[in-house]
Amino acid sequence: MNQQNLDFRVTRDIRNAPIAREIDRRRQRELWRSLAVGVCFVAVTLFSAWQHFELLSTGYDIEQMEQERSRQLDLNRHLLLEIETLSAPQRIERIATAELGLAPPAGAGMQVVERQAASPPPDGAVMADRNAGARVVPLAAR
Repeated sequence: MNQQNLDFRVTRDIRNAPIAREIDRRRQRELWRSLAVGVCFVAVTLFSAWQHFELLSTGYDIEQMEQERSRQLDLNRHLLLEIETLSAPQRIERIATAELGLAPPAGAGMQVVERQAASPPPDGAVMADRNAGARVVPLAAR
């Protein structure tokens, strides 16, 4: 019989399922090594990006604090000027005479009291020292 005259062919059924591949240890180590290098690279990249964004955030915070400090200094200058204006002797005298109806004192009724310098303590005086605790320090030793 000729094979050309047959309507069908006989094929062999080859089953590859029972074939078990052996694990290549060298290739497996290369795979794990590549994975470890990749993880390290990603970790370094993420850490670098985190550092960069923290630096930017800190820069923005510093800029905002400098602007707030500038505003506070302007407010402080304004308030100091207002204090000087309100405590001016001419203004106080004008308010006292015009609004409160006070009169300046007469020349004969005025008495000037001057501050006297404190007299030095006697030689045998003793004073407690706050920084020394319960120890008493003579004044001459100071």
